[in-house]
Amino acid sequence: MRPSTDRARMIALAVSLALAFALPSYSAEPTSADRIMAEQEFRRGVQAYYRGAFNDAVMVFEKALSLIPGEPRILDWLGKAYYRTGVESAALQQWQFASDAGFGGILLKNRMEVVRERRVARGPFDPSSRYVESTQIASKGPNGPLFRQPVSVAALGDGTFWVCAYGSNEIVRMDVNGVIVKRSRGPAAGFDRPLDLVRLGDGRMLVTEMAADRVSVLSEDGTWLSSFGKKGRGPGEFVGPQYLARDDWGNVYVTDFGNARVVVFAPDGSPLHAFGSKSPFFSGFKAPGGIAVIGERVYVADMVTGALHVFDRSGNFQETLLPEGTIRQSESLRAWKGGLLVALPTRVAFVDVSTGASYEIASLGKAPGRITGVVPDANGNLVMTDYKGGFVQLATPMGELVGGLFAQIERVRADAFPRVQLELRVEDRAGKPIVGLKGHNFLVTEGGRPVSDVRFEGAGYLDDSCDVTILIERSPAADRRAADMRAAVAAIAKAMDGRGTLRLVSAGSIPAQEGSGPPDTGAWDALRPKTPASSAWAFDLALRLAVNDLVNASRKRAVIFLSSGEVGERGFAKYALNDLSAYMKNNGVVFSVVSLVNQGIADEYSYLAESTGGKGWYVWRNEGLAQAVREILSAPNGSYLLSYTSTMPTDFGKRYLPVETEVYLMSRSGRDETGYYAPLE
Repeated sequence: MRPSTDRARMIALAVSLALAFALPSYSAEPTSADRIMAEQEFRRGVQAYYRGAFNDAVMVFEKALSLIPGEPRILDWLGKAYYRTGVESAALQQWQFASDAGFGGILLKNRMEVVRERRVARGPFDPSSRYVESTQIASKGPNGPLFRQPVSVAALGDGTFWVCAYGSNEIVRMDVNGVIVKRSRGPAAGFDRPLDLVRLGDGRMLVTEMAADRVSVLSEDGTWLSSFGKKGRGPGEFVGPQYLARDDWGNVYVTDFGNARVVVFAPDGSPLHAFGSKSPFFSGFKAPGGIAVIGERVYVADMVTGALHVFDRSGNFQETLLPEGTIRQSESLRAWKGGLLVALPTRVAFVDVSTGASYEIASLGKAPGRITGVVPDANGNLVMTDYKGGFVQLATPMGELVGGLFAQIERVRADAFPRVQLELRVEDRAGKPIVGLKGHNFLVTEGGRPVSDVRFEGAGYLDDSCDVTILIERSPAADRRAADMRAAVAAIAKAMDGRGTLRLVSAGSIPAQEGSGPPDTGAWDALRPKTPASSAWAFDLALRLAVNDLVNASRKRAVIFLSSGEVGERGFAKYALNDLSAYMKNNGVVFSVVSLVNQGIADEYSYLAESTGGKGWYVWRNEGLAQAVREILSAPNGSYLLSYTSTMPTDFGKRYLPVETEVYLMSRSGRDETGYYAPLE
């Protein structure tokens, strides 16, 4: 009897498996009750998502999907919730299901493409990358000249840039749309042929005046403050000063064209020394032009010979990096991505200072012109001044120009319906925030129809405060450095200058929040964690907890991790490194590390910092930890807040209301669409 019994069991198992696999094909259509319940769950999921409770939203959307399997809109929102939790693989899967069902069109396909591209590890900067002209800002307007002979440019962190107008004796500040928002004409007597400008670490600017043989000092907003230098051949004197550079110590380097040398000044403008004259080791400059400082090395181009020479900061000749004839008629030099941007008559070259290799990355083509200045701006463009043509030109990476902007509506607030608020985040395809946008860069529609009374209510890049969560490692090694930790917490709290909210999370075996509040309470100086130290401390769980608290925080937000330098055995037991990085990036959180030991930061933490725009610091660095907070405040932030008045019928708060936004910047654009529910009536 046993063989027949076994056979019967096998047949029964085969039948049950066949039925299980056949169920999706033969399942009954959802009933009206199922649809009503699914709609209620979907509404709850949308509200949880907009509250920042993404894990709750995932569970609710999954429940709604169980009632109406394969519903494309629910799949799309489930993908959004997974994306915000950092689980991008699951998000892509749900979006693919929705797309296969015919939902979302090209917009959803573009979103998936961007997320997939970002998940691929990017290599180091490719110096052969091509930048193509995206915008040309003319010096003439409908009512006459706006400026004359642009010769050099300096970019600011808010997306604006100052342009030296040699012909009209002024510097003009332009926003990201190419609109002049400020002019500065220098002292009472005016500038006398301004040629180059550079920003100092404190925000002030220096401008060389070629005809006046001096360097003017301006405030951050362009107000003239003072000047130094005069005509002559002695210490601190010039005959036709041209290009500027500064080093990490604040010293200022000026190429002195008439005296064929470089003059160096202290941060206060007092002369230090000069170099570049003929010596047994150096043949001397013919016509020093562009200059840049990278670390301990000073790079100076000779405009006549076309050579690029290298000196140390004391002016001692080191080597000739590029031989004569290589960059003839070059103008400005700017340090960029570990190398040099060189402005040549009709093109821009990148020089790899480690090898001396030169690559053309942008060009005017056959257009008549002369590029005299080039700098990268805050949005990843190259800003070039065309002295001969009278233009300011922006060049954009080819892939970014073709792919456009990546816009996301992150939150809809409809508590005061019909007044609705939209929180948006705008980035390029690589994830770099786009800053400097204004109200007229956005178009808001409902179901394809423009809305009324759209107001631009704020932008993250304009905020002067940030929320910080300090993540404390509770390993035995870190516990032995408790005094260093308290000093770091106190220094960070002080650097926040009484603005924003400070939180403390301990990374023990069970992560816990130790406290939160204003940074200027004084309680942070003597704070002692309640979580006991443990060799089984869990970094990943603690980081998730720290980021959870920041999802609904201010637009500028960061986690600062106090590390002993070790990576615990359970550091990434629950969440992979990529998922943690995605969780922070997808919610606009910067991750920085403060090392309690004077050694290199672990590769895992360095990766998280680099991928989110943060940095690593040593707790007892000479300059203190205030710079860590300043870096968070100055980090690019692409979040924006808009509001409008809705005219959509709400069906007593039960109807899903669509909303779309489009972003325009010069020749680039991006779009997103979502929906929300008004309050129940």
